Amino acid sequence: MPNTLIIAVLLCLLIAAIALALHRRAQRRHHALVHLVDRAEAMEQVLLRTRERMQAMRRVVDQVPEDIGEVAQASLRADKPIHDALRDVLEHRLWIQKHGDRASQRELDTACAAIDRAYQRLSDKLQALENASAELSAATVTAIESARREPPALRRSGGS
Repeated sequence: MPNTLIIAVLLCLLIAAIALALHRRAQRRHHALVHLVDRAEAMEQVLLRTRERMQAMRRVVDQVPEDIGEVAQASLRADKPIHDALRDVLEHRLWIQKHGDRASQRELDTACAAIDRAYQRLSDKLQALENASAELSAATVTAIESARREPPALRRSGGS
């Protein structure tokens, strides 16, 4: 009888260990899927902020003489990278929707690492854009003030 009790306890411990392992696996998958969805949402928000920031910068560049702001305007009109990045985010979301439930943990981990790298690159570029925007705003104010002090005969055409 004591052997039967020991076997029953060991069997219960084994079942509990298996249940715990399965629970942890399911929890890890769930966290990976939530992370992918959250990161895709965060990337979309960064891209939309970047687009808004570029539009604001266009308004600033419009205030400077055309010959000074020409290169900046050309760069700010380039919406294709943002459009492409938004399409990539949509592709990530579609992959999650189609394959998330069936993907192996390794595939989910790889997808999480890839989206984290993409988000970091995007965040770094947004920070660089923010820095450039601050510098542009400061330079624009200086250029406008200088232009106002110039005699009318020396003023550039375009801008304010």
